[in-house]
Amino acid sequence: MNTEKDFSPLTPNIVRALNDKLYEKRKVAALEIEKLVREFVAQNNSSQIRHVIQILATEFALSQHPHSRKGGLIGLAACSIALGKDSGLYLKELIDPVLSCFNDSDSRLRYYACEALYNIVKVARGAVLPHFNVLFDGLSKLAADPDPNVKSGSELLDRLLKDIVTESNKFDLVAFVPLLRERIYSNNQYARQFIISWIHVLESVPDINLLDYLPEFLDGLFQILGDSSKEIRRICEVVLGEFLKEIKKNPSSVKFAEMANILVIHCQVSEDSKSTYDLIQLTSMTWMREFIQLAGRVVLPYSSGILTAVLPCLSYDDRKKSTKEAASACNHSLMKLVTPEDDEDDEESQTKSSPPSDGTPSKKEGELNDSLNDSQESVGFSNISFFTPASSDRPAVTLDLDGIVQVLDRHLHDSSTGMMTRIAVLKWLYHLYIKTPRKMFKHTDSLFPMLLKTLSDESDEVILKDLEVLAEIASSPAGQTDTSGSCDHSDSKTELHIPGGVRDGQPVVVGSKVMDLSPSTPSMNSYFYKFMINLLKRFSSERKLLEMRGAFIIRQLCLLLHAENIFHSMADILLKEEDLKFASTMVQTLNTILLTSAELFQLRNQLKDLRTQESCALFCCLYRSWCHNPVATVSLCFLTQNYQHAYDLIQKFGDLEVTVDFLMEVDKLVQLIESPIFTYLRLQLLDVEHNPYLIKALYGLLMLLPQSQAFQLLSHRLSCVPNPELMRTVEDPKAPVKDKRLAQPHIDYSELLQHFDRVQSKHLEVRHQRAGRSEHPDRKL
Repeated sequence: MNTEKDFSPLTPNIVRALNDKLYEKRKVAALEIEKLVREFVAQNNSSQIRHVIQILATEFALSQHPHSRKGGLIGLAACSIALGKDSGLYLKELIDPVLSCFNDSDSRLRYYACEALYNIVKVARGAVLPHFNVLFDGLSKLAADPDPNVKSGSELLDRLLKDIVTESNKFDLVAFVPLLRERIYSNNQYARQFIISWIHVLESVPDINLLDYLPEFLDGLFQILGDSSKEIRRICEVVLGEFLKEIKKNPSSVKFAEMANILVIHCQVSEDSKSTYDLIQLTSMTWMREFIQLAGRVVLPYSSGILTAVLPCLSYDDRKKSTKEAASACNHSLMKLVTPEDDEDDEESQTKSSPPSDGTPSKKEGELNDSLNDSQESVGFSNISFFTPASSDRPAVTLDLDGIVQVLDRHLHDSSTGMMTRIAVLKWLYHLYIKTPRKMFKHTDSLFPMLLKTLSDESDEVILKDLEVLAEIASSPAGQTDTSGSCDHSDSKTELHIPGGVRDGQPVVVGSKVMDLSPSTPSMNSYFYKFMINLLKRFSSERKLLEMRGAFIIRQLCLLLHAENIFHSMADILLKEEDLKFASTMVQTLNTILLTSAELFQLRNQLKDLRTQESCALFCCLYRSWCHNPVATVSLCFLTQNYQHAYDLIQKFGDLEVTVDFLMEVDKLVQLIESPIFTYLRLQLLDVEHNPYLIKALYGLLMLLPQSQAFQLLSHRLSCVPNPELMRTVEDPKAPVKDKRLAQPHIDYSELLQHFDRVQSKHLEVRHQRAGRSEHPDRKL
């Protein structure tokens, strides 16, 4: 520095001392500067004060010589001390040159700059608040300084500044938030600790409402929550906890929608993530739970994003039990927000001032609410789903049904989706079909194939929930469409076709005959037959599904959609089935279910007595399809007490091809006769006079059987029949009819026998064709 340059009013001695390398000499110079400035203050000579500050800043603090910069810093601090309460008038001139030294490569100089600024701030106190942003910016850099002395000095300055902010009510939060938003994304631990400590302080000041600006830096807080430092994570948890408490106290002023996207993002963490990210997910899921409970239906427009975040968490194991429980609570609370008013069109909802409510839930709604109270425990997709805020010209509360269905469908299609998540997805679909049936049926054609595929799931609980959804689709009045419309888009080449029969309760004429009447149970919608057709098609293509889960699926459907509807429709469809082997297998399965399942008790009783035209129609419908399996047909006759017809059928068995499988089916029928289902039949053996054809039919079965255990069982049963003389049949044609089934006016038994012959001829022809193909394996079909 040129010492001959005029630095007045600074004396040459002061200038020389400020440039000295010894701290003590620079300190003496600072005391002289302090004395000089005090004189100017006393004289109210502001121009000289500014001149001194300018010389110290430009000629010293901003000098290229390190000792000069040190002298300038201590001189500026001395000026501030001399100015006292008037230092606020010159703060910009005092602070700016000091802050520029924060970037100096010399750690000692950075320390002196920190010391000088401390003295300036200490004197100015609240007057520094208009310059808070530049001070905060400088301190945020020193907080990450590698030199421990500099860092220690910055911490002292930091505490002083916090005290000033806490005591004052003039803090400019609006100007500060953009800087906070920028600095909060620092990856340096010390910088993060500095930022989070300041947020903690500001949040605790009553006059500073930081909650209004929380959406600006909430994402950054969750980033800091994943820091590797345990102490930083602890402080961040405390800060987030305080914010959440404040949100609970003042939910009306919270900007839920603006923060919801942030929570969705941080809720979606991969299952193999680090433990720090698990903390982020748990915390964000906890926040999400509170948001749903506090905001209520306000969050409905953002349901798809919430479900994207929540559903994968429902399949977490006990290692993430807390996150799983929070996600379950979110899922449960969100589901409860969907009400029948969400099924209204926008025009309809706008005309109503309040949602209708009679206070009495329907039966299905009550059952659904009970199921929701069960465990909602249900990892997920790596892609992040964002909320789509409602536009200003739409109602604030609008259910994003299309988005929800898209999310649910994606989870069903993803093979990695956990079991509890799949269950939750199906519960959601069922809930939506109950609450918003009209809007949901617009999505049914796209959902239907995946719902059918889900029947092959390995979990019985998933299948059960899937069946509930399919049953609701098949029975809901909202699903009634024109049967001539595009109800089914399946490939016509592989699809089972609906045969002639019942449509909307009216018999359909096929040829010269009127087909069977419809079931007497509640009518189904146009999706019911589509469901039955595709279910049988699935059983046909997946024989393992039929073998392992067929009975379970059909029994549950009988509970959900009435057994008569299920059996009537399946028999109707199987009547036109081209794969005769599958038809026989399917009939055998249905027959076993009919004769053994507790769920079919009412249907068995209905068929047992054939007293009404409807029950007779049902018998005839079942009979025509049961003809695909001769033994099943006989068992149906036994069930309906058509003993003479059973005997006539058994007489025809001599013309059939008796195979090992056929004899095994007869063996099973004998076992069934000994079961509780046929208790009434065994008791009728006591009345030989009125049940001669029953005894003759049983003897016919006995003659079919080889010498086996079943033969011995049936032979022993028949040996218990009292007074064999009464077994002789009255041959007189004028004698009164003894078999009560012969008096049944609603059934043409001769036509049924002819139908049996036709079906068996088809089966025989198919078997011969198969045998021919096996004899000539090289022959092209």
